[in-house]
Amino acid sequence: MKEDFIPIIIGTDINAYSMSRAFHEAYGTKPVIIGKMLLPFVKYSKIIRDIVLHDALWDTDSFMKTMISVAEKYDYKNQKLVLVGTNDFYVRLIIENTEELKKYFVFNYINEELLNKILVKKNFYELCKIHNVDFPETFIYSCANDDKVLPITKFPVIIKPSNGVNYLKCHFDGQQKVYRPESMEELQKNISSIVASGYVDELIIQDFIPGDDTFMWDSVFYCGRDGKAKLISFGQVVLQEHTKTAIGNYCSVIARYNEEMMMKLKNFLEDIGYVGFANFDIKYDTRDGKFKIFEVNVRQGRSSFYVVACGYNLAKYLVDDIIYKKELSLALINKPMLFTVVPHIVIRNFVGNIAIRDEAMSLIKAGNYVNPLYYNKDAGFLRMLYMFFRQLNYIKKFKENVW
Repeated sequence: MKEDFIPIIIGTDINAYSMSRAFHEAYGTKPVIIGKMLLPFVKYSKIIRDIVLHDALWDTDSFMKTMISVAEKYDYKNQKLVLVGTNDFYVRLIIENTEELKKYFVFNYINEELLNKILVKKNFYELCKIHNVDFPETFIYSCANDDKVLPITKFPVIIKPSNGVNYLKCHFDGQQKVYRPESMEELQKNISSIVASGYVDELIIQDFIPGDDTFMWDSVFYCGRDGKAKLISFGQVVLQEHTKTAIGNYCSVIARYNEEMMMKLKNFLEDIGYVGFANFDIKYDTRDGKFKIFEVNVRQGRSSFYVVACGYNLAKYLVDDIIYKKELSLALINKPMLFTVVPHIVIRNFVGNIAIRDEAMSLIKAGNYVNPLYYNKDAGFLRMLYMFFRQLNYIKKFKENVW
């Protein structure tokens, strides 16, 4: 029997597995995975149809040859292929090659002009100014000019690349996703290392908003092909990764409801003509009582599966919109749910906010939690063995790393 569609997911990480599970839960269909390297999240899975690897997938020519080869293998002329990217590299490659890819695949992404306004943080903060969206006090530093005078008077600050895609193409000792220097000397040392790596775009130097992981917030959107928001979540972070290369990746999130912020972000996305999935990174600033935006990812995030657990399957929203052309009404998620990829003992031992810790443990006790990597329809021996050791490693990581 011919299927209505086949999901084609680019990536092999947690996000890729989570979206594979979302498709499998909604439709019983098995996706094709395309990636640069084989990660254990998908390696041992029984809910994946095929895995296609190319070690030069970030190269445009290799990417396009691989994509067309997959499209031909899965009969794009007679079979709808739903394309989903799971990180910024792959989403950019999809968008930059939209005209060619849309001959083979069905997908819902913004255009390249808007992508560059969003993914390049310097441009994104200009958009925030125009649309009255709060963000941290920010200074833009040009690595090309290598300015020596920095108008920074209070520490700590946060340093991060304006162009994250180009930054990750540079490799050097001590490279971090985000830096938090405590002094001018440390700030200049971080900048010098980044400049020496060959990164020539801007750096974002921002006021550090005080507060632990629980001051971080997450918001997931799906905006339909008509440019209108169809699904909105708002979640409070319980824990984020604490290793230097993974800061900003959320390990645990509790679904919340904040209609004012949901509608504010909705208006922002609709005003700029956004379509597809979006994932906001936000922090609450107790100094002025405002939620401040760090960035918006032009895709679902790796922690977005809490939305699925709340009863709003991300894969179904996408398919209903672009395959079945259904008219979707707006849904604001309002259900208690804990997302976690770390073992319960990590939450109990490493969440400093006692009220949030206790709430998370209560949700676990009540069964209102989800770890997307544990799926009862994908519980093969090798997969479960990998997950066991992965969970043990999380305990070690949180003992040894403090952010």
